[in-house]
Amino acid sequence: MSYCTAMKYMKPDDLVLHKIYHDTQYGFPIEEDNELFCRLILEINQAGLSWTTILKKQETFRKAYHNFDIKKVASYKEKDIQRLLNDAGIIRNKLKVNAAIENAKTIIGLQKEFGSFKNWLAHHHPKTKDEWTKLFKRTFRFTGGEIVNEFLMSAGYLPGAHDENCPVHKKVLKAKPLWNNKK
Repeated sequence: MSYCTAMKYMKPDDLVLHKIYHDTQYGFPIEEDNELFCRLILEINQAGLSWTTILKKQETFRKAYHNFDIKKVASYKEKDIQRLLNDAGIIRNKLKVNAAIENAKTIIGLQKEFGSFKNWLAHHHPKTKDEWTKLFKRTFRFTGGEIVNEFLMSAGYLPGAHDENCPVHKKVLKAKPLWNNKK
């Protein structure tokens, strides 16, 4: 079921939150590495939970992870891990916290080699969902098939974020997601 269809079945309070995300973020290309990292970490934290939970905690995540500044997160020490694990405003899962830190370190390496995380993604495009999943599992921590799929769809690297009859679909196409770029 697409996000567009799923929104029809949401509670009214949750619908407002999801509509903002659906209409302004989901499927649109992300240009900045810190925002790509943010989306990856939010998708990782969603595993086993609802996206509503993550959307409600999004601003607290930003504060807790220093606005997803890759260099800062990569330099986190044990005291930062304990701070995050004690923060009730985020998901307090040690595996997910450690994945954020290790993935930030990995992205720094990718930035050195490719100039940016975005360039690394573009370098590997196009790939199928399965190919992307294998690449992410080799490269990052805590990145299974659904996490990779949602991250790539939500950031404009894989199609399927919106139904073709969804009004936002046309806006996403105008924003030139990588999956729609003609070579």
